[in-house]
Amino acid sequence: MVAIETKYIGCTNTRGSRIKAVSGNGNSITIGYPHEFSNAECHFQAAKALCEKMDWAGELIAGGTRSGYVFVFANSDRFTV
Repeated sequence: MVAIETKYIGCTNTRGSRIKAVSGNGNSITIGYPHEFSNAECHFQAAKALCEKMDWAGELIAGGTRSGYVFVFANSDRFTV
């Protein structure tokens, strides 16, 4: 599975605030900032939208970064520690 990185994109004179989700293999989606959710939940909504677009399923685990969040799939059994 791939990781999904999200970041906040501020508003401009012509567009509102957005959240962009990009997967490690280059797939992406940008959604309008969903003001009804908390900051972390907004990033989750963008990751969820990318998963729906790519027809990916599974539980996502998130971690914060300087520029947003990174989501990985919890049910991946490719590596064990």
